[in-house]
Amino acid sequence: MMTDTPSPVAVPSPPPSRLSASELLDLARTCGADDCGLASIDDPSLAEDRPHILAAFPKTRTLLVLVGRMHREPVRSPARSVANLEFHRSGDHIDEVARGIVRVLEDRGIRALNPAMAFPMEMDRFPERGWIVSHKRAAEAAGLGRMGIHRSVIHPRFGSFILLGTVLIAAEVDAVAAPLDHNPCLECKLCVAACPVGAIKPDGAFDFSACLTHNYQQFMGGFVNFVEDIAESRSASDLRSRVSYAETVTRWQSLSYGPNYNAAYCLAVCPAGHDVIGPYLADRKQHVADVLEPLTRRTEPVYVVPGSDAADYVARRFQHKTIRFVRASVRATSIRGFLDGMRLTFQPGKSKGLTAIYHFTFTGQETAEATVTIRDRRLTVQPGHVGKADLRITADAKAWLRFLAKEISVARLVLTRSLRLKGPVRLMAAFGKCFPS
Repeated sequence: MMTDTPSPVAVPSPPPSRLSASELLDLARTCGADDCGLASIDDPSLAEDRPHILAAFPKTRTLLVLVGRMHREPVRSPARSVANLEFHRSGDHIDEVARGIVRVLEDRGIRALNPAMAFPMEMDRFPERGWIVSHKRAAEAAGLGRMGIHRSVIHPRFGSFILLGTVLIAAEVDAVAAPLDHNPCLECKLCVAACPVGAIKPDGAFDFSACLTHNYQQFMGGFVNFVEDIAESRSASDLRSRVSYAETVTRWQSLSYGPNYNAAYCLAVCPAGHDVIGPYLADRKQHVADVLEPLTRRTEPVYVVPGSDAADYVARRFQHKTIRFVRASVRATSIRGFLDGMRLTFQPGKSKGLTAIYHFTFTGQETAEATVTIRDRRLTVQPGHVGKADLRITADAKAWLRFLAKEISVARLVLTRSLRLKGPVRLMAAFGKCFPS
């Protein structure tokens, strides 16, 4: 009796330990990247990202960074549905390009991983870092652009009208890129003028919390606040007093078709980049009239935290826009998060006239000591107790986090001995004013 003999399994040849940079870049372009570059996992500028990259893909040796061009006029449109369609479709394209590259490499026996261009992220860590690789930092390392004062990468050709992706590859390459030797940012400050919440400062400073609260209101913490508004409402009419009819429908649209950015005007008005700069150089006044003014004149709700620098800015600069007061979009869920996050939520304008050193001591389930110094509208946070404190704050960690989440009052903390102060109590009030929530 004849029996079928199974064919022997072919033993694949080991993949090369070093790949051709030119072949990888050609592959990326063939798969649809508008530009691309290579960086080593050992690049010093990627030190902050390296642990997160290696946790997701321990074999990573090379980062292949991808650039996808966005169409300028949709991004510039005051009709934000048009702009958001461009953001979403361009992002989907970058993810498909990265996936196509991984498919080809896998077929060649080369291990590779494609983290998302943006979402999904590791949101079980929120509000701590959820992304695997900072595509912006990787793009700078790969020579694809430099960060402008609007905190986005400016490509030398396509300017700010790009989205980024990265493929992690388990092999070295025979050559990597050098960072761009110049910054395409013109420092024209049009992004400063366009930002509806004043997040981008003329001196280059950046108000992270203002940008997050408004532009990302449909995302992450903004969505949590919306859910909590529903939970806290006594009736449908009570909910309508908190959230408008249009806002509720907008949330539905974001859930159904992808979350919408409320602004991103800083990208829209940026004239940098070889393919972009021509009209700006030809007639700057006309560029402002055609691109900047339709966005600044736009009537729209602007989301700000009460008592924030952004709230003051909108009231002063954009009186025709509707100020919409909301809770902060990020809240601390750990003492480490509280200490690390202070630099992102600090409001320099609210610290005017304050000079103080605070010594924090946290006890209980998460112990920590830290020194917070506020002086000349600047904040520094240091581990341990440094210098002479003007106010000493000792708090139970769990109770302090509940206080930050507005689940318990400061009076109750004091009454239960979960909070002890040594020094002028007014400094506690002054400290809180610098971090409105």
